[in-house]
Amino acid sequence: MSDSTPLGSLSGPIETSARTVRVVIWIQALRALLYGFSAVLLGEVLAKAGLPVAEVGGIFTAMLLGMALSSLAVGRWAHAVGHLRTYRGLFIVMGVAGTAFALSGWPPLLIAAALTGTLSTDANESGPITSLEQAMLSGVPARTRARIFGRYNAAAYLAGSLGALAAGGPTALRHLIPAIPGDQRWLLAYPVVGLACLLLTFQLSTGVEPDVHRRRGIRMVHSRGKVQRLAALFAVDAFGGGLVVQSFMVFWFQRRFGASIELMGVVFFAAGLLQAASSLAAPILARSIGLLNTMVFTHLPSNLLLASVALMPSLPLAIAALLGRSVLSQMDVPARQAYIAALVNPEERLAAAAYTNSARYAARPLGPVGAGALMQETAIAAPFLAAGAVKVLYDIALFVMFRRVVVDDGRHRRPESTGHK
Repeated sequence: MSDSTPLGSLSGPIETSARTVRVVIWIQALRALLYGFSAVLLGEVLAKAGLPVAEVGGIFTAMLLGMALSSLAVGRWAHAVGHLRTYRGLFIVMGVAGTAFALSGWPPLLIAAALTGTLSTDANESGPITSLEQAMLSGVPARTRARIFGRYNAAAYLAGSLGALAAGGPTALRHLIPAIPGDQRWLLAYPVVGLACLLLTFQLSTGVEPDVHRRRGIRMVHSRGKVQRLAALFAVDAFGGGLVVQSFMVFWFQRRFGASIELMGVVFFAAGLLQAASSLAAPILARSIGLLNTMVFTHLPSNLLLASVALMPSLPLAIAALLGRSVLSQMDVPARQAYIAALVNPEERLAAAAYTNSARYAARPLGPVGAGALMQETAIAAPFLAAGAVKVLYDIALFVMFRRVVVDDGRHRRPESTGHK
């Protein structure tokens, strides 16, 4: 297959070629490497800075809120501005925002940088950049869509785990070479990776752009009701996830068990490997039981394991529960992305991805604040218990509300007569 060969016929505005898939996955891997590195490092930097729990939660909240706002902006205006131009602009902003975190400890500036939506508390983020990438990749045939998204997410988890492992490097090197810069300065990796991603975007063809006749923007019409219900459910799930974001987990494990930065880097490296493997397995499972069943029946047990972390009496057992959760916790992600693409008309995919991602990140900022409040007012284990309970309720509601909806997932073709209401 040549670089310019489309991976499938597409009636919508985006033509997904083999080159597009390769370049986007490489960019995703670079971002995840950076986000995995910075998520662990940022938790350590903020913990050592002696900032109050509420202030740390505020910074994480701004980061998540920024993703929500910028995703909405992408969904609303990226068609008019152009996908490539928007994509490149976001990488420039990412470099500038990361530089602020690397050179300053002033909370107002950190909050302003976080609100750009280009930073992340997790290796596999779902902000404005991901919304664009989902639209770019969704033009493949339905039968291969889950597999492509599986590779896309596997690249993120694998690279993110390497980044988390590398986060322990500066501290280890400092024992050998005391002149090594402090942990905060290593966040200058943001402008470096941002530039690398920017250069890679010039390998993308104009096939990722919407049709010129649609440049004034896309509004969801046919699928609005379903997307709104799905977005509301995703918001519930995201709030639960926001209680235990990766950076906050580093903070929690250090406070609860005195876990070192080197150990947590290894833990999240292992978790990333497990998540990468599960992302590749998810499309295989989806071909057997369907996208929705894959989303629900892998997510439920993972949430029970998440809650059990709080009940473990020792650090080794808590880590074991966390790793057990990692085997299943992200299998729903490629299935979810493929499900959204299958649920809506091709020309609505960017808007649907942006809308659902925004819903997730509009609710998620409440999580870190809630986690801080729960730790202060009840018990240090409370965020894990609350997160598990909220996410289990999401799984049940998702299955009940969408179990009768038929989509073209490569096994079943969506009826054209439904009107997608």
